[in-house]
Amino acid sequence: MNAYFERIDASSFHATPAVEGAWSVEEQHIAPALGLIAHVIEQDHHARRGSDLQLGRISFDILGTMPIDQVDIEVRMLRPGRTIELVEAVLSHDGRAAVIARAWLMQVADTAALAGSSLPAMPDREQLEPWSAGEIWPGQYVRSVDMHRRQVEPGRAWTWMRPRIPLLADEPVSPTARLLGLVDTANGVTPRLAPSEVAFPNVDLTCHLVAQPQGEWIGFDTTVTVGPAGLGLTDSVLHDVTGPIGTVQQILTVRPL
Repeated sequence: MNAYFERIDASSFHATPAVEGAWSVEEQHIAPALGLIAHVIEQDHHARRGSDLQLGRISFDILGTMPIDQVDIEVRMLRPGRTIELVEAVLSHDGRAAVIARAWLMQVADTAALAGSSLPAMPDREQLEPWSAGEIWPGQYVRSVDMHRRQVEPGRAWTWMRPRIPLLADEPVSPTARLLGLVDTANGVTPRLAPSEVAFPNVDLTCHLVAQPQGEWIGFDTTVTVGPAGLGLTDSVLHDVTGPIGTVQQILTVRPL
């Protein structure tokens, strides 16, 4: 398996077996598909106006599961602008929408003199032990990602990750799209209860970024919260070698098995 997806034409892609799992090995893990959507959004932007705007926020509503098969992505403009714009992308399988994404693209400006964050640092990768998500999850996708993790307790962990294979075969993607092809993995790195006892799939994902990631590894400072009436939240602060670069939130539907 050389990549998660192979391009068919301008808007169609074939999923490879590398996207398999994790709630079912008959379905796609949604993580690579979210990165693919981000890549197509960035391509659409570049074709229209070059690279003068950058992705600051992207939200995904996950409408259903997808088999490991062809997917199609269409992008449309919702709010054009000179310094900001809002676009929508719909990923579908066999004519059925599976993911709807909305992305804010925003102007680039030199704010290096103002840069900083009060978010806490996380341990360096070398301080964490190698870990395989395949210990608790089925499917090929989780086995295609290198991970180092320190779990404080179930529902609280630091994890550094990098995918071992490209998002898209024979086609470069930006560091941001590569990151967004990984972030959904956060919901599986420190479950509060074993997936064999409780299902807790996320129905959305929202990512805010303050910088394009640098380096191969992405750090996740992750906390999982479960409420008393069937709802949960996985919340992660994203890091690269420079420090915090954004956040990811995923709302969960929590269902005892």
